[in-house]
Amino acid sequence: MTTTPGLLVSVRSAEEVAAALAGGADIIDVKEPSKGPLAPAEAEVVAAVIDAVNGRVPVSAALGEWSPHAITEAHWHLELPLQYVKWGLAGYAHTPGWGEDLLETRRELPISTEMVLVAYADWERAKSIPPAEVAKFARRFRFKAFLLDTFGKDGRTLLDFLKPADLAEIVDGLKRADITVALGGALRPEHLKQLKGMTPHYYAVRTSVCAANKRDGVIDATRVRKWKELLAAVKV
Repeated sequence: MTTTPGLLVSVRSAEEVAAALAGGADIIDVKEPSKGPLAPAEAEVVAAVIDAVNGRVPVSAALGEWSPHAITEAHWHLELPLQYVKWGLAGYAHTPGWGEDLLETRRELPISTEMVLVAYADWERAKSIPPAEVAKFARRFRFKAFLLDTFGKDGRTLLDFLKPADLAEIVDGLKRADITVALGGALRPEHLKQLKGMTPHYYAVRTSVCAANKRDGVIDATRVRKWKELLAAVKV
């Protein structure tokens, strides 16, 4: 059976939900783009987004960069009915035995909330773990969802840091392990030509669906719809 890749749209407020859903968003993600790649929105904002979505699609939330205090800092967010949460790994050292603390964080989540494992394609400037290593960890410990993103939001995209062949190898390996895969990293609709044959379950977007292609702009339903129309021709 073939399916069409879905579209995850990141919003910063409940006011943006209507446009995202009107354009066809399959998942609504909540974050505050002015403060970092995965900066959390206030818990009250996330709660308002959940209310606005009203069960029509799953809702995820970005919770910042992981730290030993991640669960405590996200206390109020984790009281909410979120299907997915995610932390980035900027500043997370690639030391022997890395990842045990991430597994502990996963164990502390509410039973109905999945932890998305995040890898940064520009891992060197994020001072993080190479994406292939994070993907291997996800497979080994049976994470159910994985996001490949970029840490820096300076106009460079996922494809500036990973060749399509390397990207495909990561995605295909995760899919063989039954892990849901999303690709972010400032991709635009025109990049789909370079990603021909790529098979993520979702594309994760913000900048390319905002007015004037500005990450801190507002969601434009027409831009969301353009993505959906192009993805309709892509089969997974």
